This record gives sequence, C-alpha cells and structure tokens, in this order.
Amino acid sequence: MSAEGPSITGSGDVPTVLVRDDHDRQLLCFLEQLIPLDGQDYALLTPVDTPVCLFRMQGDDEPEPIETLDATEPILSVADVVLQEHDLTLVRSAVTLTVSGELEEPDPEDLDDEEGDDDDDTDTYELLVSFMVEDQEYGLYIPLDPFFVVARMQNGEAVLVEGEEFDRVQPRIEAELDDRESAG
Repeated sequence: MSAEGPSITGSGDVPTVLVRDDHDRQLLCFLEQLIPLDGQDYALLTPVDTPVCLFRMQGDDEPEPIETLDATEPILSVADVVLQEHDLTLVRSAVTLTVSGELEEPDPEDLDDEEGDDDDDTDTYELLVSFMVEDQEYGLYIPLDPFFVVARMQNGEAVLVEGEEFDRVQPRIEAELDDRESAG
C-alpha cells in the first residue's frame, strides 16, 4: 500500500475512516459521501458504532438533553456499569458518545410513524437504558434519525468540522446532497 492517498480501510463495500476531534478523541465512521467544496474534500460520515445521547429525566416533563459532558463525568461511569449488564460498552468518542456491542434493532412496528408530530423530541429517540445517579434519573437514547458527521479530508486523515467552519459548509453540503438526490 502506498503512502499516498487517504488511510481508508475497506470493510465490506463501505469504506471506513477514522475521525479525530481537537481533543484527540477518535470515532470510526463509514464514509457515505465525498463532497468537494472550495478545493477541499468534505466527507459525510456515519459512526460505525451506535451513537447515543445522554438525557436528564425530569419526572413527567420532557427529558432534557445534556450537550456538554466531561469524559470523566461520574454519570458516564454509572452508564458504563449499566451497559455492561447488557454486554454493551460506552465509548467516549469524538463528536458523540457511542455504544459498541450487539444492539437489538428497533422494531419498525414499535415506532409510531405519525405524520405532523414533529415537535416532540422523544419521537426521534429510543431509550436504550435509564439509571440513577445521586437521586437524579438519566437515560441513554439512540437517535432514530441518521446521525451524520462532517469531516474535512486532509493529508489522508479525516478532521472533524466544528464551530464556524461547520456552520459555513453545512448548508452547502446539504444543497449538494439535494442536487445529487434529484439528479439520481
């Protein structure tokens, strides 16, 4: 294998690529699309492991998403233990928490597909596990919508696109994907 070209490893038909964030955490992803913009190749990726989101449960109120988490957060240690009971592993990866292991696929018939009910966040997530930490209930949810990661390909590596750069390229990537879908 030559030293040039991206370090993309093939597993089956879909190539995988390792994304790094600025904290040097990694996330192994499937390469879904390459989109050239401004002389750069941007990659649209989906995580190999299952992405999960942490929510704080609040009685009868809507669960509240926890956006920023320290990787050493005690909540995650409890989540580790709970997931191990299900033969799953919590991975503190770039972009999102992920769960590796054999997950049961959600049964499409269990998912209510009611049109026009888009304002309810819980419809786009499925509860994986819930647990208590210091009298507060938390839940790990699996997003039911596809979870995409945007990375910039440079020197054969995928670099996570975040912040202002993400805000700038994301609408253009979506427009390009729409063009590709309507052309295909």
